[in-house]
Amino acid sequence: MIGFVSILLIVVLLIGSLYAFIFGKAHQRSYFSYEMFYTLLAVYFTVLTSFACLYFVLSFQGVLLLDDGRLDQLPPLETLAHSFYFSGVTLMTVGYGDITPIGWGRLLALIESLIGYILPPAFFLKIWQGNDKRDVY
Repeated sequence: MIGFVSILLIVVLLIGSLYAFIFGKAHQRSYFSYEMFYTLLAVYFTVLTSFACLYFVLSFQGVLLLDDGRLDQLPPLETLAHSFYFSGVTLMTVGYGDITPIGWGRLLALIESLIGYILPPAFFLKIWQGNDKRDVY
């Protein structure tokens, strides 16, 4: 029962925070931009898909991702699924450790994680810069 109430409270707070962020007016002006938000989503999806395709194509040259520390040759569809999963986890976090890159995959994972860390501040600065230009008359 306590778990259910906790989850419900978290969901309500999350929805309220998102509503206030999107529709709230900070100092009579909202800094939320649908255009920038959708652009950020598109960029994340493009980067995720591109790196997943890189991992997948490079997997034909040999095993690139270790699944739970095992060096197994997987069927192509399963390799594609692993590539997308690993790409998403690497882009959004630093990874869980269940799939580990080897060889050139390590360098690709480092580059992808760097991009994942740089994208949010870059978009934030772009929004901030755009609002500064609108404030000057």
